[in-house]
Amino acid sequence: MAMTMAEKILASHSGRREVRAGEYVVADVDLAMMKYSVSDIPKGMKKAGITQGLTRVWEPDKVVLVNDYDGPAPDKNVKTAQRQKEARELADKLRLPHFYDVSSGICHQVTFDEGFVVPGGLAVATDSHTPIYGSLNCAGTGIGEAEMAWVLAYGSLWFLVPESIRIQTKGTLPFGVMAKDLYLYLSGTYGTDFAQYKSLEWYGEAVETMSLDGRMCLGNQAVELGAKFCMFEADQKVHDFLAGRARRTYTPVTADKDASYCNEILVECAALRPAVALPHNMAVVVPASDLPHVPIQQANIGGCASGRLEDIEIAAKILEGKHVHKGVRCILGAADWYVFYQALQAGYIQTLVAAGVTVCHPHCGPCTGGIGALADHETCITATSRNFKGRMGSPNAEIYMGSAATVAASALTGYITDPREVLS
Repeated sequence: MAMTMAEKILASHSGRREVRAGEYVVADVDLAMMKYSVSDIPKGMKKAGITQGLTRVWEPDKVVLVNDYDGPAPDKNVKTAQRQKEARELADKLRLPHFYDVSSGICHQVTFDEGFVVPGGLAVATDSHTPIYGSLNCAGTGIGEAEMAWVLAYGSLWFLVPESIRIQTKGTLPFGVMAKDLYLYLSGTYGTDFAQYKSLEWYGEAVETMSLDGRMCLGNQAVELGAKFCMFEADQKVHDFLAGRARRTYTPVTADKDASYCNEILVECAALRPAVALPHNMAVVVPASDLPHVPIQQANIGGCASGRLEDIEIAAKILEGKHVHKGVRCILGAADWYVFYQALQAGYIQTLVAAGVTVCHPHCGPCTGGIGALADHETCITATSRNFKGRMGSPNAEIYMGSAATVAASALTGYITDPREVLS
């Protein structure tokens, strides 16, 4: 039977020769990644009557714990400091060999750069943006603390085999258009739930020529379309990234030519333009050039959606030799220290600091109000993963979403701006 990428991975990890969409399987996982909220797992187990809590994990080498989110606990936030302390204590108690403390960076980027995510794998994590792992041909999905407790104890979990949607791109991304704009096109055209519990598969020239940073953006944002997985083929870019980095050998998967899809979408890339999602709905998307001059007070670049080298590079290109507009706070955070160091070596950090950008340590803060919280009636444009009401501070603030290029251009002019207007 012909299978999609998701079907092949779930079949191989459940001891089956083949599976079909709609079947339930119990599959062994290759990677279990947790954030600082890991301390909720043993607490939940105790509430459920398992008085000893979490005493062991099935295979410590397959478990990664990243004490991320806020980085060092901010603004006398004792609750965060306590949870981070509990995460350290649990890592020590369980003798987890792969523990990354505060300021290592954002969990997903750390697992990438440390070589834990490899093609053909099956990964789960206590974070909704885990479909990002598909950018390296690994099926990844977010789960809750109760499910993670089971995974930690037994190394497996049940899955409903998802239907798959094939997305075929025609042509390459035009000048000034980034992967984020491609995601916003899908969200604005088909809505935020058209891929509910589906596996997305990406193909075509735009994806083939796209950087891994761009694919990671698409994989990250897939959950905002409802997707369970978001898969890309493992090409030479993937192999080059993993060379000397991969923690284990791997076997990539490809879909069979006659695999069955519940939907097929063709994207004419030549028609794409820099896009902006309006507050507070990622399904309401307009071309950046169609917006009136909407003034902004803050511009955010970073997080697990836009904190990679490509994003920092385009921001530096737009702001080089210039300065952030008076009255605008521009905040940028690299996804982890690997990315930060690359940007530093390339001179991008120096350029951004000279332009008046606040460059913070690698953490989730710019996405969630952990740094740069918004006051009442302020307006922000962000390249992070979500623009939900109240996500960055006051529920009376307005949050627009665009690519790193659009955000940097807007920081320069003081109002939401099509980046093509300032790019040379």
